[in-house]
Amino acid sequence: MTVHELRDLFRLPVAVAPMAGGPSNPALVAAAAEAGAIGFLAGGYKTASALAAEIAEVRAATAGPFGVNLFVPGEPSPEPERVVAYVASLAEDARAAGGTVGGPVWDDDGWADKLAAVLAAAPPLVSFTFGCPSAEVVAGFRAAGTAVAVTVTSPAEAQAATAAGADLLCAQGIEAGAHRGTFSNSDSPGQDYGLLSLIGEVARVTGVPQIAAGGIVSPAQVRAVLAAGAVAAQCGTAFLRCPESGARRTRPRSPAPASP
Repeated sequence: MTVHELRDLFRLPVAVAPMAGGPSNPALVAAAAEAGAIGFLAGGYKTASALAAEIAEVRAATAGPFGVNLFVPGEPSPEPERVVAYVASLAEDARAAGGTVGGPVWDDDGWADKLAAVLAAAPPLVSFTFGCPSAEVVAGFRAAGTAVAVTVTSPAEAQAATAAGADLLCAQGIEAGAHRGTFSNSDSPGQDYGLLSLIGEVARVTGVPQIAAGGIVSPAQVRAVLAAGAVAAQCGTAFLRCPESGARRTRPRSPAPASP
């Protein structure tokens, strides 16, 4: 990306992370845009039509730039018998809690439909987590005027994303609060990069601009990742208590204490 394009996206060097399951709702994304940051709608666990409606809601609330995040589907387990055995091992705990264990099911989270919906909406930025989309997918978004970011957790993943044509890399260290967006479920040694180390190692293999993510909750940490070479800091947990956050809006209120 050019310096001008980066400045258009990141008026402030802060991104509000896509937190699937409700927190990253249109209100939070629009508030981020109005404040000069860039927020991400979380496409995971939603239908394509619901995601399209959220994109329209953000656009109705702000003219500022925003992004949409999609999960790249993995492959079904190559060892389904191990998955079945693991699920069966949970049955006793489930019964003790008054529940039952469902059968293991794989799906792609509506990948093709969501790609089509987001491409048609052409938001300023789209990001991908848990894998790298094909070069054809990346090229399609870029042709529509949408910049593409890919979450990476190692230099090898950064190289793959660069080869696919990504405009930005979201470098995510082991400090990440909920999960890391690794391309594969591997426990091989040498994959546990702390964020500052990861920024440097990724810069050794590619010059694609980096958004830094993982455990960033303070201004000092933002300054640290910018000094390390990132163009922006992506924060998730730090924004959960914002009044616009879906985590605040969906949490049941505690009853008021009774008067003595």
